[in-house]
Amino acid sequence: MTVHSAADRTGSGDKRERILFAAERIFARHGFFAAKVSDVAKEAGVADGTIYLYFKSKDDLLISLFERRMLELTEALQTAIAGKSPREQLRAFIRTYLQKCADEAAATEVLTIELRQSSKFMKEYENPAFADFLRMLGGIITAAQASGDLTQAIPAHIAARMIFGVLDELALAWVLAKQPFGGGAAGARPKKFDIVRAADWVITLITTGLEAHKESK
Repeated sequence: MTVHSAADRTGSGDKRERILFAAERIFARHGFFAAKVSDVAKEAGVADGTIYLYFKSKDDLLISLFERRMLELTEALQTAIAGKSPREQLRAFIRTYLQKCADEAAATEVLTIELRQSSKFMKEYENPAFADFLRMLGGIITAAQASGDLTQAIPAHIAARMIFGVLDELALAWVLAKQPFGGGAAGARPKKFDIVRAADWVITLITTGLEAHKESK
């Protein structure tokens, strides 16, 4: 994806990371379509042409940003679930994911909204980082099913996508709630909520469901 690696020249890794951080801020501030490569260069404190030493295009820059954030997320998730039972791994996975969303608000906005604006990402990119993410979650679910903590009625790989769908929608609603209300129907945007606290709600939804169990008389 990148033209040059960190080993290609002295200090290139630092400059590449500076460009990625700058791109994240610019994409979150202006939106992917409206943002210009020159805006990213100015934010990073480099010449416009320097961007193209590391990234082929604005789409390439966005995808590289996604890959870096997914690597950080995967490492955080692996640390969070280490040494825990399958049930506790699932809890830790959900809590860590939503905590990362809260801690990295700009990244959350870019990855939940702006990333989908890239036709290259949506149509051409194979997305191995996301596949690894789903495999990790699917493995936790498989283990929880084997231990009897979760039903085996839903295939683990489908359950993993369903759980991610819940987490992704929560992150999107949280990002939109942070934005000013604009045009459109009243109440179209979600109200603000605590996305970290929402982890417990997701865990309850997944582990116990929404069905009310009547007490036996």
